[in-house]
Amino acid sequence: MTNFREIAWQGLWKNNPGLVQLLGLCPLLAVTATITNALGLGLATLLVLIGSNVLVSLVRDFVPKEIRIPVFVMIIAALVTAVQLLINAYAYGLYLSLGIFLPLIVTNCVIIGRAEAFASRNSLISSAFDGLMMGLGFTSVLVVLGTVRELLGQGTLFYGAEQLLGPWAESLTIQVWQVDTPFLLAMLPPGAFIAMGLLIALKNVIDRKLAERQPKIETATVTRARITKVN
Repeated sequence: MTNFREIAWQGLWKNNPGLVQLLGLCPLLAVTATITNALGLGLATLLVLIGSNVLVSLVRDFVPKEIRIPVFVMIIAALVTAVQLLINAYAYGLYLSLGIFLPLIVTNCVIIGRAEAFASRNSLISSAFDGLMMGLGFTSVLVVLGTVRELLGQGTLFYGAEQLLGPWAESLTIQVWQVDTPFLLAMLPPGAFIAMGLLIALKNVIDRKLAERQPKIETATVTRARITKVN
């Protein structure tokens, strides 16, 4: 039986592609200057991840092992092209902002890695759920990084939201504080590296705290079980 809880835990936290596997760092660091760009790329990657996992799971029994990687890449490339055309048609401003990093989703190690490591060995539903969780984990890192960089860099949140959601979303932009001159360190790649390092450090601290609490929880559980048995 598929353990969906474990798949979700792996994708969202324990084996997060951005914070643990450190995959897809090039687009992750390059386009997260604003929440809008981060969310746009994250959703595009999420769609491709789910689609590629589903298709790879469907054809896994029909593809010879010798050519499985080229076949997987062709599937991913077709999905990326479709997503790219959709963004070009319905969110042209976002398409221009993301630039070359949209077609580069084809070479994103997160997608190829999940197709090879999970989708090619598991059922359709499990593969789709794995793609969803890994995509959400990757998107969450993009959005958190974009939030930190946009807030520190220009004092706003959801700047340029109309590029993703349409003209009505201009009202979503929040000016948290007034910035006369943008903080370039936060907006440029060096700031992205620093913020990413801090996020990884924060995750490690939380994991350490959880590991320290686990023996205490197990001891308390055993004690309660013994008391119940005696009674």
